[in-house]
Amino acid sequence: MNKELIIRSNSDGVDFALLKDGKLIELHKEEDSNNFAVGDVFIAKIRKAVPGLNAAFVNVGYEKDAFLHYHDLGPKIASLLQFTKRVSTGKLNDFSLKDYQFEKDIDKDGKIASVIKSNQSMLVQIVKEPISTKGPRISSELSIAGRYIVLVPFSDRISISQKIEDKGEKDRLKRLVKSITPKGFGIIVRTVAEGKKVAELDKDLQNLLGRWTAMCKKLHKAHHPSKVHGELNKASSMLRDIFNDSFTGIQVDDEALYIQIKDYVQQIAPNKESIVKLHQSNTPIFEKFGVDRQIKTAFGKTVSMAKGAYLVIEHTEALHVVDVNSGNRSNKANSQEETALEVNLISATEVARQLRLRDMGGIIVVDFIDLNKAENRKALYNHLRDEMKDDRAKHKILPPSKFGLIQITRQRVRPEMNIKTREENPNGNVGEEVEAPIGILSKINHDLEILLKKDYKKITLNTHPFIAAFLTKGFPSIRSKWFFEHKKWVKIQPRDAYTYLEYHFLDKNGDTIK
Repeated sequence: MNKELIIRSNSDGVDFALLKDGKLIELHKEEDSNNFAVGDVFIAKIRKAVPGLNAAFVNVGYEKDAFLHYHDLGPKIASLLQFTKRVSTGKLNDFSLKDYQFEKDIDKDGKIASVIKSNQSMLVQIVKEPISTKGPRISSELSIAGRYIVLVPFSDRISISQKIEDKGEKDRLKRLVKSITPKGFGIIVRTVAEGKKVAELDKDLQNLLGRWTAMCKKLHKAHHPSKVHGELNKASSMLRDIFNDSFTGIQVDDEALYIQIKDYVQQIAPNKESIVKLHQSNTPIFEKFGVDRQIKTAFGKTVSMAKGAYLVIEHTEALHVVDVNSGNRSNKANSQEETALEVNLISATEVARQLRLRDMGGIIVVDFIDLNKAENRKALYNHLRDEMKDDRAKHKILPPSKFGLIQITRQRVRPEMNIKTREENPNGNVGEEVEAPIGILSKINHDLEILLKKDYKKITLNTHPFIAAFLTKGFPSIRSKWFFEHKKWVKIQPRDAYTYLEYHFLDKNGDTIK
């Protein structure tokens, strides 16, 4: 398995595309205007507590107040409030917490009005970015993430990532971390720490303590509200969270960003520094690595898959609905049940990819093709769980219902990735939109591949003039590429009467074959 990170810099931000064996699996955008990223810490003012919700609205500087629930205060909120007040007024200059007198933990089932008051200053962290009409979701349980560990102030807990399954390794890491953890801080050991030595963990810890101290120093003269600690830039935070030995390339088209990323990779994995490359070709970086084409084909309402199957994805305010269709596929399966299972397994892989790619969150309902056998339903469920193992967002999958529906909940901390793939109808129908030509091209490619395997002597493609031009113009044209790949020439005839997305394949006698 090869992973590549393709980074495109432009005037309004930076785009990140994560490829797995050449296939696009994640797409992220860092906008220059985003001042409320997950992980940012603010010194904020409590606007008002709402007893009915057992929550408070907090002014963090966004147009809508942030939402803070009682359960997000954390047991040590009284200690944090006292610490913030003393540091902000200049009465405390030691930020190490080793001699700090902690207050009593709050009751886990208490009321918010008894803990915080209006106009009180407090440190809060963004846990969910502003989405749709809602302001940010925040927490006062602060954490600062590093490469191998996460530092949690005002805690004494040491916990190990659940993805590290080896009990001996868990015990080793817990023992090492316990020996270096300073008083007043808790540690969460991340999955990538597996097999690491104490020196690497300690180096990461010292870096995080330095960032904690730098943040505390800002509190004395900070405006309320204002950001006192920002997450790493998107490139560095992505590498921190997902970088591993399976990465074979990081391509960047901006020189300043290239130097910055090279320096960061040199810190976290010196032996991998050489995989960071500066893209200097005249061809745009996303086009060179096939990202633009995959975006066009993957973000539409209809998503084509192997063997003629396709998904229809609908987004509503309440949930996302995915419908699985077998399409016009034909196979050598012995029964309808085998065909349904094969299509469902292909679809489960694509559904897992689509959830990451679009960063779909909330409730997702997938309508798979009905399976009669319990062992086939179990095989589908297990396959979907395996495909979603690499998904970093918290998620839960329920087994198939009697109607063949699988329900998924997936954590959403950022606005959903939504890319427009439809274009104005070139036929002149005002206000009407159709799928972009690259979307229709993937369907034509798939159908042609099936036909060429059936040994037709001569194939003609009739299609709309715009699509015909798209396939034949330029060198090498798409039609030329078909010839080099399949050693067969496809005659393309424009048809003015066709709609934009209509096409038909004909045999040597002029009869329609698809």
